[in-house]
Amino acid sequence: MNTQFFLTLTAAIFISGIAGYLGTLMLSKKMSVVAGPLSHLALPGVALAILYDFSIALGAFPFVILGSLFIWLLEKRTKLPLENLSAIIFAFGVGTALLFLPMNKAEEALVGNISRITLLETMVSVFLSFLVFIILQKIYNQIMLTNIYEDLALIEGIKINRNALLYLLGIAITVGLGVYLVGGLITVALIALPSASAKNLSRDLHSYKILAPIFGIVSAVIGIAIASSLHLPTGPMIIIFGSILFLLTVILRRQSF
Repeated sequence: MNTQFFLTLTAAIFISGIAGYLGTLMLSKKMSVVAGPLSHLALPGVALAILYDFSIALGAFPFVILGSLFIWLLEKRTKLPLENLSAIIFAFGVGTALLFLPMNKAEEALVGNISRITLLETMVSVFLSFLVFIILQKIYNQIMLTNIYEDLALIEGIKINRNALLYLLGIAITVGLGVYLVGGLITVALIALPSASAKNLSRDLHSYKILAPIFGIVSAVIGIAIASSLHLPTGPMIIIFGSILFLLTVILRRQSF
């Protein structure tokens, strides 16, 4: 195993693991619509990084973090549904990226290229994955309660706005990491597929929280192995294998009932 492949695999394991864990919180339609537009909002930053040859992280993270803060503030000020606000963010991100990104350089922005990740970027990816996990673990039950019964959460004294902001920032960081792995076009699938697969097989919340990161990691590892051996793009192969796993869990679920 060469050094570059080891860095790619290490980063992929941590990024896909936290993406799967985050996905288990996306039971509420109100929040799940945010990940996709935020990943597209990263495209202008990724485009700048590609054009001027600097780290994709330096391009993607400012855009997704500022975008999440902007969505949070707009929701509080306008009371518009997140679906509408996310559509606006989506249009801005894609439109801006396509405005100045040459089409011959668009592939890396759209589908990622984690095979070029550096040691520093790998270390940052591992650190941020741990950071998001710690934050989400602390607010996990509160977010779940808010998603199911917001009035009860208010009675219990849960700080809903603070948790929503932390949750959005967690999504933003995960999306920024996901851009490394699968690009800005299909990052939402990196979050949605493992949790959907886990939901098909889990019997309770505990198994759900464990299975989702496992499905994410398995998809990433096998997807990278296949892509490397067949010289195919890594990001799409991870998502394709994740989709295959999801279909298998649908079959297994039907057989068990």
